[in-house]
Amino acid sequence: MRTTAVNARVPEDGGTTPTRAPAFRRHLRAEVRAGKGAYLFSEQGVIAMRGAKIESLAALLDGTHDLDGLLRDRPGGMAPEEVAALLAQLVDAGLVTLRSQSDEDRLGDERALAYWDACGVDADQVAARQGTVRLTAVGDSADGVDPGAVERALAGAGLGVVRGDAGSADLSVVLCADYLDPRLAVVDAEHRRSGRPWLLARPFGAQVWIGPVLQPTGACWHCLTHRLWGHRHAEACVQEELGHAGPARRPMPALPPLTSAAAHLVALEAAKWVAGYRYHGQQCVWTLDTLDLQGRLHELRRRPQCPGCGDPWQVAWRSVRPVTLRPAKKATTGGGGHRTATPSQMLERHRHLISPVTGIIKEIQPDPAAPPFANAYRSGPNVARGITGMAALRAGLRCENGGKGVSPLDAEVSALCEAAERFSGNFQGDELRIRGSFEELGDEAVHPNACMLFADRQYADRGAWNRAHADFQQVPVPFDPSARTDWTPVWSPSGRRRLLPTSYLYYGTPRESAAHGVRADSNGAAAGSSLEDAILQGALELVERDAVALWWYNRTPVPGVDLASFADAWLEEMAGNYAAIGRELWVLDVTSDLGIPVAVALSRRTDGPHEDIMMGFGAHLDPRIAVRRAVTELNQMLPIVREAGQGLDDPDARRWLAYATVANQPYLRPAAGQRMRTAADFPFVNRPDVRDDVEALGRVFDRAGLELLVLDQTRPDVGIPVVKVLVPGLRPFWARFAPGRLFDVPVALGRLEAPTPYERLNPFPMFL
Repeated sequence: MRTTAVNARVPEDGGTTPTRAPAFRRHLRAEVRAGKGAYLFSEQGVIAMRGAKIESLAALLDGTHDLDGLLRDRPGGMAPEEVAALLAQLVDAGLVTLRSQSDEDRLGDERALAYWDACGVDADQVAARQGTVRLTAVGDSADGVDPGAVERALAGAGLGVVRGDAGSADLSVVLCADYLDPRLAVVDAEHRRSGRPWLLARPFGAQVWIGPVLQPTGACWHCLTHRLWGHRHAEACVQEELGHAGPARRPMPALPPLTSAAAHLVALEAAKWVAGYRYHGQQCVWTLDTLDLQGRLHELRRRPQCPGCGDPWQVAWRSVRPVTLRPAKKATTGGGGHRTATPSQMLERHRHLISPVTGIIKEIQPDPAAPPFANAYRSGPNVARGITGMAALRAGLRCENGGKGVSPLDAEVSALCEAAERFSGNFQGDELRIRGSFEELGDEAVHPNACMLFADRQYADRGAWNRAHADFQQVPVPFDPSARTDWTPVWSPSGRRRLLPTSYLYYGTPRESAAHGVRADSNGAAAGSSLEDAILQGALELVERDAVALWWYNRTPVPGVDLASFADAWLEEMAGNYAAIGRELWVLDVTSDLGIPVAVALSRRTDGPHEDIMMGFGAHLDPRIAVRRAVTELNQMLPIVREAGQGLDDPDARRWLAYATVANQPYLRPAAGQRMRTAADFPFVNRPDVRDDVEALGRVFDRAGLELLVLDQTRPDVGIPVVKVLVPGLRPFWARFAPGRLFDVPVALGRLEAPTPYERLNPFPMFL
């Protein structure tokens, strides 16, 4: 049996406060009908309570019967213990509270008391005590900041308003024209020192912002600005170009009703905090678009590595330690991979990262140019935060994160993970860096060209090549092994430390830290549902791109794949979908000497003057997943070919779409005279743990004389595991023509009798 106790408040003078009686909360109206039940009506609807006992008790819960009287009167014939237990249930359900019995103690307007009852706080106590608020305005009328309306609204809410220093105030309300105003750093530091909360608000302009309430134990203003600047990268670039610091000044639209409404909303949030009401929204920025009255909460979470409120060494410390593989049981083997969490679990955990205010991306939306069956999603610009200036602005606007998958949910999570991958791979200044030259660092250092794999001839001809090709095909100046630069540790699963230039591992590494001629690319970068999952995906991408490069640049015919042999309804459906839009779909097996299944899905138009051939790639230990990945990536390319390449700024892609056919590029077709590969031709061991898959892949590399290296790029504030996986010697699929596997493996596989001469390599660089 559960009981509840009601204690009278004892004031400091030792006297006892007037008796308080159980009563339904004031935002509820009770109506009791004998034999029909007790009903509670509110804005949220109606609550029906059935039974003679609750009817008898409900009729007495009007605030005029104290607890002792209720227990003594035994409504409905209940024993005192039953009355107490039933009251406890009503209290726990938020339906009943204690209310002052005497008229002189019923303070405040009944509607106001009903509001506090709806909040779940003690309405009588709120009415009996006037809270105090310190009001601060950062900026002046020139900035569009006028605190007058908010001051009047606070006073109208029954709050005592003080200006200037007020250490004893319950809450500080800080008004500004822009949450990025650098003067707010002083406000934040002052409140963290004093241990006092403060409510940040911009009740000016057509876009009203209110919150969060920043507290000493939670996220700070610097946590917020880190995300805000990420979404205003274009503004940062322009401000730097114009020689300005901080955010740009902008007009503040206003109308009297807008000004008044925004001020009262700020006062409402302050009053709720002072009254003791706590809810999740106080950890959020609430934005109101007054043009269409659309409001949204944007959750702000503390950045554990924030220099203002956290440990700024967290990311560096992660690189000091070896990467350790732990058990990672598979939660799903469907969709597009073997994962340690389902797509729905991933989205639920990390949905807060999707926000135009506090997220790492603004939104995730289906690609409007893709057919519905493609499940292609976009998650906004891929911004390199460390780069500014107009060149960076143009580069940032060119690139977007994207996602693909067998289902819309798979694609949405894929888009989120790619955004996390790119965000986490951006240089942010807290990475571990070791200064030195390649020559000074000795055997620990890996020459960056062991991963980039540019040929000497490419370096010699770089001027002419760069003028004719896209940015990501550019050949840099040769790396200088004697030049001092910054290096970052990477680790083998066995615990061996190696060093690579920081600028090869992180996008946007500033010039003072970057190695001349070395810049980061996406090869081997991956996000996952666990560290082991991410490592597996990154390593498989390296295998995939290496196998594609061997096939593509040597233009060797390879066997086709019999899709029907997989008995996969989704693959059959895709073939039909492509036929319905006038396109043919087929798949090639480009598996290399490593034996990991690698598939290329291709499609061409069959109803137009151009074939618009496009392709997608996939690799996985599970051959069915490899084929699915290739097809989902092909689906992601459909918007390009459906729009006939319009808007493409890549000359190689434009030239390919205009010129290539299966007749003049015969290696795109399954090799004539060779048996189609079936599902049974691919050996596959279905292991229950992702760690086992990573270790198996490591053994494949060991047998090939290759070394698996990993950099854990996971950002504590993002939480999605991200890695940069490196296997020196494996070929990227861009135009990289240094000696090695590109020339040797096709001969070893029997595809060629002799290595392809440099001059006869495919003249089309891979443009995906």
